[in-house]
Amino acid sequence: MRIGEFDIAEPVPELRDPHMLAVLRPWIDVGNVGSLSLGRVERHLRSQELGRLHRPGRFYDFTRYRPRSYLVSGQREVTVPNTIVRYSNPEDGPHLITAHLLEPHLYGEDYSEALLEIIKHFGVKQYALVGAMYDMVPHTRPLVVSGLGTGQNVERDYGIANARASSYEGPTTITYTITETATKMGLETRAFVVHLPQYLNLDDDFQGAARMMSLLCRLYDLPEYIAQTERGQKQYDELTARDGQMPDGDVLGRIEELYDTEYGADNRPEEPTTPLPSSIEEFLQGLGADLGDDNEDSR
Repeated sequence: MRIGEFDIAEPVPELRDPHMLAVLRPWIDVGNVGSLSLGRVERHLRSQELGRLHRPGRFYDFTRYRPRSYLVSGQREVTVPNTIVRYSNPEDGPHLITAHLLEPHLYGEDYSEALLEIIKHFGVKQYALVGAMYDMVPHTRPLVVSGLGTGQNVERDYGIANARASSYEGPTTITYTITETATKMGLETRAFVVHLPQYLNLDDDFQGAARMMSLLCRLYDLPEYIAQTERGQKQYDELTARDGQMPDGDVLGRIEELYDTEYGADNRPEEPTTPLPSSIEEFLQGLGADLGDDNEDSR
């Protein structure tokens, strides 16, 4: 079956007041936070494929999103980059549609309209974009989530998610027209963006994914264990200066000061969530010793 630009798997499911959770790569999927989160939701709920673009080459430049070649049982197979949409129908709460969007290179307005056709056909009640971006925040503080939303339950949801209103202005994506049009159609819309330390360059940021999953678990009554918070904390705990990703002690201290000024003491943990690397600890201890010697000399 075809719905606009999408081939839809049959039999076509009947969905109950579905919400759509979308991630947009590469624009707002730093550290694969959005992709990892949707993948965990899909595995837990045993999501099934709903559909994919009939001809993705209409929207994508395959010299930028490269097809991948694999050997499977001695036979070569090729996968073509595509936008893939899946669905799940939990017993309680709204059914969920998860959309893995690739930002289009061509015909961006048509691409956005194609997804809106899916939203209209299945009667989606809420459209939410999830992901992550880099920011001047330290890894030693709780990760901040910001976003925007429309609809009567916005304040409730952002309170549950412990998210802050976004004040971002600047370049964006043509697919934001999906959100604008969905709002005009009467849908509720959400955006949840985790702020990651900009000095890190992790292919998979498990701490960021844990922060995103924690809020999705609360919003959709999913079990907390799928957030994998311990895995995320362990990843940050094991960061060291030798990785070439950690700032000097003075720089980290300034970033922490900026964070505390911006977000307040309420966001600070009672103890550091991540021990400082040994090199920074040694620097601070040495600084303290030097100050002690200076005080002795001044007496």
